[in-house]
Amino acid sequence: MRKALALPTIALAAAAFPLLGMSAASAADGGSYQADLGALNASGVTGTGMVTLDGNTATVTVEASGLLDGSPHAQHFHIGAEGTCPTDADDADDDGFVSVTEGAPYYGAIGSSLTTEGDTSPDSGLAIDRFPTTGTITYERTFEVTEDVHEAFDNGTAVLVLHGVDKDGSGAYDGDVMSDLDPSLPMEATAPAACGSFAAAQMGTTPAGGAETGGGSTAGMEQEAAFGIGAVALVGAAAAGAVAYRRRQADQA
Repeated sequence: MRKALALPTIALAAAAFPLLGMSAASAADGGSYQADLGALNASGVTGTGMVTLDGNTATVTVEASGLLDGSPHAQHFHIGAEGTCPTDADDADDDGFVSVTEGAPYYGAIGSSLTTEGDTSPDSGLAIDRFPTTGTITYERTFEVTEDVHEAFDNGTAVLVLHGVDKDGSGAYDGDVMSDLDPSLPMEATAPAACGSFAAAQMGTTPAGGAETGGGSTAGMEQEAAFGIGAVALVGAAAAGAVAYRRRQADQA
C-alpha cells in the first residue's frame, strides 16, 4: 500500500555526526563564495547559493527552482567531510534514492540551518515551520555563523544541500520507499533534492535585493514525535557515514 502524507512533512536531524577533526580556528576577515546546485534524485532542481562572510557574519542568498510547491524544503550548510556532493550513482542500496545516509560521507554534518527566521544553528535542522515551502525559492538572510562553519568555507568543505523531492510526480511526498531517518515517512520527504559545493567567488559581495525568504508552513506539526524519532535515527545513520569516510581516508593514506 502506498503511504501518502496528507500534509507534507520533513524529518531532518539537527546534527548529522560529530565533525571529523574540525578544530576551532580564528575566522578570517571574510570572502565571497558560490555554489551551483546540481539536482539529486531526479528532482530537476537548479539554482545557485551565494555567501559573503564579513568576519562570522554571513549574508546568504539562495535562488532555486524545480522544487515541490507547497511543501517544506529544509536547506543547510553542511560541513566536516569531503566538501563534495553525491550523485545518483551513490544509491548504494538500489532503492531508487540517494538518501541522507548515503550523502553524509560526502557533504558532512549540518553546520547552519538556512531558516527564514529565528535560530540558524544545527538545532533548527528540524524546524519545518521555518523553511521555504515554495517551488521556486528566493531566499536572503544575514546571520552569524560559528567558526567551524567559517573554517569550512575557508578550506573548501562547505556544501549547500536542499531536501525534499517529488520523484514520482504525484504532487506530494509519498511512495513505497520509506525514509532512512524515520520509517513512518516517505523517502521523498527527507531525500536531498539538490547539492552544491561552495568555492571562492570572483565578486566581492552577494547580490542584494528585496528577496523573499519563502513562506514557512506549519504543515505536519502534528507529527512532531515522528520528527524526533527521525532526528535520533539520523545521528546513528550519519555516524555510519562517518565511519565510511574515515575508512576511505585511511585507504587513501
